[in-house]
Amino acid sequence: MRNLQIVELSLEEIEAYRLRHIKDMDQQVAAEKMNTSTSTYQRILYSANKKIADALVNGKAIKIIKHN
Repeated sequence: MRNLQIVELSLEEIEAYRLRHIKDMDQQVAAEKMNTSTSTYQRILYSANKKIADALVNGKAIKIIKHN
C-alpha cells in the first residue's frame, strides 16, 4: 500500500458522494442537507466523482482528509 499513489478526498467530498450514491438523494435535497447551493454541491460532487474514478481506474489509494 505504501507504494501506491494517493488521491485525497475532503470530508465535504465524501459527504456529497455519500448523500448522492448511498442515500440516493437528488442534488437539490443533498445541497440543502449540506447547507450549500445546488451549484456548489454539483462542483463538490463532480470533484469527488473524478477523484474516485481516478483511484479506481489507476489503482490509487484514497485518503480522506479533514481540510480541502
